Amino acid sequence: MQDLQAFTFRRDELFALADKYSEQFRTASPFRHVVIDDFLPPEVLEPVLAEFPEPRDATWQRFDTAREVKLALADPERMGPATRHLLAEFNGGVFIDFLERLTGITNLVSDPHFEGGGLHQIRPGGFLKVHADFNRSRRLNLDRRLNGLLYLNKDWQEDYGGHLQLWNKDMTACEGKVLPIFNRFVLFATTDDANHGHPDPLTCPEDRARRSMALYYYSNGRPADEVTEEHTTLFRQRPGEAWKSNLRQVAKRWTPPALADLVGGRKTKGE
Repeated sequence: MQDLQAFTFRRDELFALADKYSEQFRTASPFRHVVIDDFLPPEVLEPVLAEFPEPRDATWQRFDTAREVKLALADPERMGPATRHLLAEFNGGVFIDFLERLTGITNLVSDPHFEGGGLHQIRPGGFLKVHADFNRSRRLNLDRRLNGLLYLNKDWQEDYGGHLQLWNKDMTACEGKVLPIFNRFVLFATTDDANHGHPDPLTCPEDRARRSMALYYYSNGRPADEVTEEHTTLFRQRPGEAWKSNLRQVAKRWTPPALADLVGGRKTKGE
């Protein structure tokens, strides 16, 4: 197995990909995006999978609402060494050069804090409703420009669900569905009309989960036609869709946080 610590991105290899897919990214519908399969040498991802935290691990931040039921982990100190090394490569200058060449967006900046990103995991029954992402990082004081998603799901079947759905600006039609198969990389421009999500409850077997890495990239300013008021995540309803909280979610809203932590066995920050 390849020593992950010896793996680094190379401009010659990445620039060939950028030149191959740049036109596809620029002209994609319903918003600028590209899907690249077999993105990394498979052996690079094996140690990442081996150390990927299990769903019951207390390191996960848990989201459980009518709009999202998922797990997230952004703190590198709670990740394994292979994961930290690969995330550092995604945040490095060589990969930034690749993104700029592929997208035409210049002066990109990676996020060392993985705000909203890092590792994501969705268990059976979980989902993330269609949304447009927050458009600015207050911590970095920068505009969010690109989302990168690397899927880590081996032998993922179509009937497991978990497709990333791409919806048009008016939320009248889903124009694309991306199955989250192993080593598939998805990159898209982060704008207010980039409506995307995994809105249907996951139907994979109970011993499986939808796993991914999420990378976000920023710049100081953005084109005038993309400028809007600063906002957090903008959730969008699909035609005929209604968001209803289940009993667990209703109870959670009325349960004091300290009691919820005790019952759920969750660790507080810093433990």
